[in-house]
Order: sequence, then structure tokens, then C-alpha cells
Amino acid sequence: MVAHGLFDATTGDGLVPRKSWWSIVHIDPWLLLLLVILVTGGLFVLYSGADRDMAVVEAQGIRLGIAFLVMLVFAQLDPAVYRRWAPWLFLAGLTALAAVLLVGTGAKGAQRWLDLPGLPRFQPSEIMKLVVPMMASWYLSRYYLPPGFRTITVALAIVLVPMAMIGLQPDLGTALLVGSAGLFVVFFAGISWKLISAFLGLVAIAAPLMWFFGMREYQKQRVLTLLDPQSDPLGAGWNIIQSTTAIGSGGMEGKGWLQGTQSHLAFLPESHTDFIVAVLAEEFGFVGMMVLLGVYLLILLRCLFIATTAQDSFSRLLAGALTMTFFIYIFVNMGMVSGLLPVVGVPLPLISYGGTSVVTLMAAFGVLMSIHTHRRMIGA
Repeated sequence: MVAHGLFDATTGDGLVPRKSWWSIVHIDPWLLLLLVILVTGGLFVLYSGADRDMAVVEAQGIRLGIAFLVMLVFAQLDPAVYRRWAPWLFLAGLTALAAVLLVGTGAKGAQRWLDLPGLPRFQPSEIMKLVVPMMASWYLSRYYLPPGFRTITVALAIVLVPMAMIGLQPDLGTALLVGSAGLFVVFFAGISWKLISAFLGLVAIAAPLMWFFGMREYQKQRVLTLLDPQSDPLGAGWNIIQSTTAIGSGGMEGKGWLQGTQSHLAFLPESHTDFIVAVLAEEFGFVGMMVLLGVYLLILLRCLFIATTAQDSFSRLLAGALTMTFFIYIFVNMGMVSGLLPVVGVPLPLISYGGTSVVTLMAAFGVLMSIHTHRRMIGA
């Protein structure tokens, strides 16, 4: 018997799969719609956060256009391609990170970019946000799950080595995102709670060593400022104080679009990049924040659905990790802007002004769409 709706009835033999236009172009329409809603609203907020500078909005629009094209390209590739190329991409990524530490370029004491002859300048750590979970998924999917202790140890090394290399640049925010993406793969593979507790215990033991020997002075200052912003209200504490003031002054319905005072009177720093959520909260209030969080939640739920319906271990692990990485972006940015987490330079995803992070995120959504639309149809 042929399942109704799975096959083209015009053939009469039930052998030709019926494919929608969306399946042919390998795009998930629901996820695409939610992303378009998010970036469209983000451009309105960006216009206000950039103090009505249309040039900033136009530049971001161009970057978003490029990012959507990247998403479309990544969606066309079968997940088997990502699985096959994962080890080689990981090796290339480690080589690029090593080159950054040796001959990289940057500013303000940070060395994060590669500027090679004949190639555009790029930031290898951004690429590792995709490559590290891809490599960890490739490795763990080769074994029976849940993995054993030895397998987990190797998987943790795959995650922690590039994370440490990025931290040496130094780039704490990106290191956090890369590490969390890889660790989510290990978690989803079925690691036991005993091992999780042991790992957290090691982190707790290592924390004092990191404070005295692994963290730079400006990183320590960020932690101290989080604990007591009023200790230096005109210096290190200025960002948190002004952002929380902007969020609180929005009230229930906000002051109205383009009517925010903290951003337009130059009190709020980085109002169109890392602290743009404070602009949204001041101008659209609690209601606006709930709408934003609602859109984010729907995107996360759709991505989790894609992860749970994936047909092999590699795809499930990778899709779940990419979904949770998107969540970490949201959680860390909103946490630091509201004074709950130290300032680590993580943008609000698809809202903050920027190019590299936008392209990376949209590439990740392209991988998710690939996983969903390349599923093998099973009928009876």
C-alpha cells in the first residue's frame, strides 16, 4: 500500500516521490520566515541604535544579503559532504589558528585576523564555530552511543585545543562560543552525569589558577566590574550602568522608536553592536523584549525539531549543537547587557551590527536546513 501524499498520484505506480518546491531548493520555509522577521525588525532597531545613520543600515543590509546567499549555498550540500570533510576542515582550522598566533594581525593587544597575500582578511576563530562541532560530531558518530571514557576524552581534546588557541589571541567571547558548541556535541552524545560532575569539579579547581595565571588584567577587571559596577562608575562600570539604566527606563511599552535617550544622547556605549538590546528595551519596553524573545524561541524550537528528526547520529549531534550555540549567543549577550554576566564581546545574533558573526550564523542555519531537507523519504 502506498502512503497517501508521499507519492505522485499521476504516475499510477506510486514510485515517484512528490517533492515540494522548498524541498527542491533545500530551504525550510518556516525557519526562513522566522529569520526574515528577525533581521527585518533588527534593521529598524539598528537604524535607531546607529543614531539614524542610514549608511550603517545599508552596510548591514548588504552583509545580510551575503549571509542569506551563504545559507542557501550551505543548504544545498548533503550532510554526508560535511561529514566527509570534517577532519580536513578541522586540520585546516587548527593550522589557521596557529598562524594567527604567529603572524596574525589585530588591534588593542588582540591578534585575531589573518591577512594573507591574495586573500581577503579573515578571522579563523569564526570558522571554528562551525568546524569544531562538525568535527566532534564526526568523531563521536563513528562509535556506539553513549560513548566510553576514552572516546569522550578524545572528543574533549577536539573541543578544548582550539578553544585554548582562541583564548590565547585573546578572544574570550569567541572561545566561549566555540567551546560551548563542541561541548554540546559531547553532552548530546550521552555523557553520564558522573562525568559531567567530574568535569565541573575540574573546572572549579582550575578557576583559581585561571584567575592568577590565565587571565589578563582587563579580563579580571570585567569580572570585578560585574560584581560591583559602582566601584568605577565613570570608567570600567560605565557600560553596565548605562545599559541597565536604558533597559529599566523602557518600562512596559517603551519610549517609542527613535525616542531613546541613553543611545541618542551618547550615554550608551556600542549602541549598535554589543549593547543594541538595551536600545530595543528602552524604545520598545518589556513588550518589545517579549516579542524579540518570542521570535528567538520559535527559531530555537524549529531548530530543535530539525535536530530531533535527523536520520543519523552525525546530523542529530551537529544540529543539536548548532541550535544550542545560537541559544548561547542570545543568553550571553543579554546576560552581559543586563549586568548578569561579564562583558565578553558577544553580539546579539542577527540584530547587532557586524559581518563575520552574521555570515557564520547564517551558514549554521544553512547546515540545519541541509540536514532537514536531505532526509531520505521512507514510505510503505
